[in-house]
Amino acid sequence: MRVLITGGSGMVGRNLLEHTASNRFSIIAPSSQELNLYDFDATKKFLLKCSPDILIHSAGIVGGIQANIREPFKFLVGNLDIGRNLICAARDVGIKRLINLGSSCMYPRNCSDPLSEEMVLKGELEPTNEGYALAKIVSARLCDYISRENSEYQYKTLIPCNIYGRHDKFDPSQSHLIPAIIHKIQVAISNKKDSVDVWGDGLARREFMYSEDLADAIYSAIDRFETLPSIMNVGLGYDHTINEYYKEVAAIVGFEGQFVNDLSKPVGMARKLVCVKRLNKWGWEAKHSLSEGIEKTYKFYLEKHNK
Repeated sequence: MRVLITGGSGMVGRNLLEHTASNRFSIIAPSSQELNLYDFDATKKFLLKCSPDILIHSAGIVGGIQANIREPFKFLVGNLDIGRNLICAARDVGIKRLINLGSSCMYPRNCSDPLSEEMVLKGELEPTNEGYALAKIVSARLCDYISRENSEYQYKTLIPCNIYGRHDKFDPSQSHLIPAIIHKIQVAISNKKDSVDVWGDGLARREFMYSEDLADAIYSAIDRFETLPSIMNVGLGYDHTINEYYKEVAAIVGFEGQFVNDLSKPVGMARKLVCVKRLNKWGWEAKHSLSEGIEKTYKFYLEKHNK
């Protein structure tokens, strides 16, 4: 089977390429120079040339809370253009199977209950990443509309919870929570500091899944595509507070200092936990515990980013 992966140089794409299941497929993972997703005609031409059996759309402009607050225009327009061009070009050239990766940012803010797939567009979005969320919602709706209009086209969306792991971004200006914590604590250790700042009170709850597990779920989706729901969360079904993530990282890297909560900083949504009932019914669950995932991520950080 010929599998085209967009975003092959990103964290999700690289984890897909490194996964043992990749050996069972003919993988096409073009660079941004080879496939310019901002150019519709070029995208259409590339898809016609490679003619994949299934398309995995994992490309996108991503970043943590600081980046989203700083550059909302880029996160909205860039991801909107990428998603629209790829999905519409795939339809135009006759690619019948596509798996689109959404984001749990697509869900309404401040929901205490787990976020079920039916809740997309059922409430106000979190302002700190609204642009990114809007773009992801449009891509998911495009997939749904295409499949509704012509059942031969099965364009489905997976909505992962927050992801961390190998090939993550560790620069605090761009990174998500766990890689940012790893970097901050490692810098504190290197500089012999006895404290690390935490944005907000640290009581907001987040769900983070190790990136290798997401890759495993995507390959399971390829293998069992016919049974895959049209839209489905991929997550753990449980979460931790931000303070707990700091403590877990500290225990693994050996930091014995204190954490100082900076209440002047934004924290985003109070909780963002996806509902995994549909996922469990489909028959998949993550394999890595939090400590296992952080240990592997920290090892990667030391090898690649702390030289």
